[in-house]
Amino acid sequence: MSEAPSPWRTLLPGQVSQIHLYTVSTGADQVVYETAAAVAEAPNWTLDGSALVFNEEGTIYRLDLASGQVSPIQSGDRNDFNNDHVLDPDGVHIFGTAEDGHIYRFPLAGGPAERVTRDDDGLMAHYLHGVSPDGNLLVHIGGAARADGAVYNIYSFNRATGETRQVTDSPKPHDGSEFSPDGQWLYFNSERASELPGHSQIFRAQPDGNGIEQLTFDERVNWFPHLAPDGARLVYISFPPGTLGHPANKAVYLVVADPLCRHEVARIGFFGGQGTINVNSWAPDSDRFAYVAYPVA
Repeated sequence: MSEAPSPWRTLLPGQVSQIHLYTVSTGADQVVYETAAAVAEAPNWTLDGSALVFNEEGTIYRLDLASGQVSPIQSGDRNDFNNDHVLDPDGVHIFGTAEDGHIYRFPLAGGPAERVTRDDDGLMAHYLHGVSPDGNLLVHIGGAARADGAVYNIYSFNRATGETRQVTDSPKPHDGSEFSPDGQWLYFNSERASELPGHSQIFRAQPDGNGIEQLTFDERVNWFPHLAPDGARLVYISFPPGTLGHPANKAVYLVVADPLCRHEVARIGFFGGQGTINVNSWAPDSDRFAYVAYPVA
């Protein structure tokens, strides 16, 4: 009997996954983890600054920055988490989207994953990107179908009431929705202002979906805006013009800018894309962030 194909993306011949730490104040760029065995994706930074949390082939891992030790985080019978995971503001739990399309919560120390989202909200997909500062509201990308061409908008889920609320209502794709550190804004990327397929730009809006402001206006395809904990800087990934979606294996930039994207602080070029910086990976010091590059020898 032939072996079933893996549901997870694999590395190209001669390719590696490299988790980097970039320091904005100095421009220092350090590789802290490298593997040729699997696609590492989407690092988060723990609230105490001691470790990174990332996913590989459905499992969430912890990388201790002092020792370099990598260990899997046990999550009960769920071992199918993708790159949409965000730490709970309590500092001891993590939320993540599994391959069934639902969001789960489990301890960073390891333990059973408990489902958070509901079956009766009309959504087949709940791609998590942001958690409110109090941990109560989850903002995610939702769709009634999980297929190419499906309409994806921003939704919020209230953990206290169990209510799902639609934040944006547009036929154009939305992604990467997350809260500003003060909880006053949602930052996200969308094609809502363009007639050119794939031409995503950076936006922000009030948490109820009002007051939408476009922040980038260039020819490149811009995704996944992340604000530093102090709210003074933002980083996003920029794909070449004409890119559709946020694919793997592209020559990309990470752009560091002020929160309104009016002043560029740094631009880092490398081979990456999907998995590089899907979720917020700023350090508590607001000077460093983590990202993944996928160089090919």
